[in-house]
Amino acid sequence: MQEPTRLLLTALADEPRHGYALIKEIGEVSEGRVKLRTGTLYAALARLQQQGWVEVTGEEVIDGRHRRYYALTRAGADALAEETERLRAAVREADRRLQLRLGGAGGVTA
Repeated sequence: MQEPTRLLLTALADEPRHGYALIKEIGEVSEGRVKLRTGTLYAALARLQQQGWVEVTGEEVIDGRHRRYYALTRAGADALAEETERLRAAVREADRRLQLRLGGAGGVTA
């Protein structure tokens, strides 16, 4: 799973959000490293909807602007959980190898 996809699913894991809120949340989750542009965001959301990982849960108009809210589906939550476990395993292995390199002392903990 690519980082932008993982960050998008993570941003939706706790509650539905509209596009602008997703862009802000992804910036926060990535500590400012990832800044999704609007076009990239909506292309990713469309792809994730086709995969069944994200769904539209509501729409409203505020100050003349149309807002569509997106939420993580059960399949999306399962995909994120699987990716999270894959990353945990990768961190454990990297930590194990770093500890070997350092002679068993120190290392990074997950």
